[in-house]
Amino acid sequence: MSTAYWGPDFDALAAFDPEIADVVTGELDRLRGGLQLIASENFTSPAVLAALGSTLSNKYAEGYPGRRYYGGCEVVDRAEEIGIARAKELFGAEHANLQPHSGANANLAAYGAFMRPGDTFLAMALPHGGHLTHGAKVSFSGKWFNAVQYGVHEKTEHIDYDQVRDLAREHRPKVIVCGGSAIPRLIDFAAFREIADEVDAKLMVDAAHFIGLVAGKAIPSPVPYADVVTFTTHKVLRGPRGGAIVCKAEHAKAIDKAAFPMMQGGPLMHAVAAKAVNLKECLTPEYQAYARQVIANAQALTEGLAAEGLRPVAGGTDTHLALLDLRDTGVTGADAEARCDAAGIVLNKNAIPNDPQPASVASGIRVGSPAVTTQGMRETQMKEIATLIGTAIRDAEGSRTAEVAAAVRELVTAHPAYPEPRPAG
Repeated sequence: MSTAYWGPDFDALAAFDPEIADVVTGELDRLRGGLQLIASENFTSPAVLAALGSTLSNKYAEGYPGRRYYGGCEVVDRAEEIGIARAKELFGAEHANLQPHSGANANLAAYGAFMRPGDTFLAMALPHGGHLTHGAKVSFSGKWFNAVQYGVHEKTEHIDYDQVRDLAREHRPKVIVCGGSAIPRLIDFAAFREIADEVDAKLMVDAAHFIGLVAGKAIPSPVPYADVVTFTTHKVLRGPRGGAIVCKAEHAKAIDKAAFPMMQGGPLMHAVAAKAVNLKECLTPEYQAYARQVIANAQALTEGLAAEGLRPVAGGTDTHLALLDLRDTGVTGADAEARCDAAGIVLNKNAIPNDPQPASVASGIRVGSPAVTTQGMRETQMKEIATLIGTAIRDAEGSRTAEVAAAVRELVTAHPAYPEPRPAG
């Protein structure tokens, strides 16, 4: 495989450490060789990767711009200041913090700003579409705080707002969290704001999955309604792996103190700079078109999967992801994931609401459109992908694996991830 994409820095790595260089090129081969349908993954730009691989990685910069605990931060200060300004512009936010190393760290900081250990918060249950950091017992959120969980309505599979209100009135939480990792439908942020105000709770929106659609003006923004919005930068947003927070000005001091020094040490300045690059990309009309296409592709993929006999949870999707119930096919989520993976289709098993199977097996799969949309695929390709997924899932004996894999290779060859740069001249 040509290493032209990586440039002279990769050549130096290959000369010094061929084992790790082989890992890097192996991952590039994997990305180029299959369909990446993990809803929480995307392909960040070469410009973002350049910032990540820069000398900014060397600088220790505990604190915030103009208020560091180390000298020599005048250059990296500029990167963080530029990124903060872009985040505030992009989301219409009063304050932004780009230092969280991950979405979990961003959530940890938000909890730390508004709660003490033992306090009660209300969030969506993981089996219904929430996230580990929303109160799961294996997470710090479930170990350090009293997490009360709401879910989806049994019939509609949409968020049960009546249940949210009843639980809020009963438990009087310090914080109410909305958002999650497997919610295909739009969230009514105004309803959550009303409930939070009624019980004098802070409203926290974990927008990790859908913040890129907000950035692209493709779905409504939670920022006007929330006290604080946490998110990751590496999903639909298409930035580096990391987290970020935007909030109302009145909470700025508490959020910043919770991020540092309460929850983290020095920020990763190369990652902060890469976030700034990504935020500039998100301010363009091209990114807005991309965000709209992500939704159109997710909807086309969901419709195609429904035609293959996979039932869309909540009846479909308004976002970048879909959750499919496989029970009518007689195939578990774990088996579906393995069969698709064998054919070069990467997706994940996922619990469905009220799933009779354990999470390690699951009755559903989750699919997402961000990465394939970055590759330039559109609705026509989504319909084809749906057919391939249906074929792979039903192929218990593996007799059609090679056929599906060949079709996958044809798709990704026509729409490559990280295409080789054209020669100059």
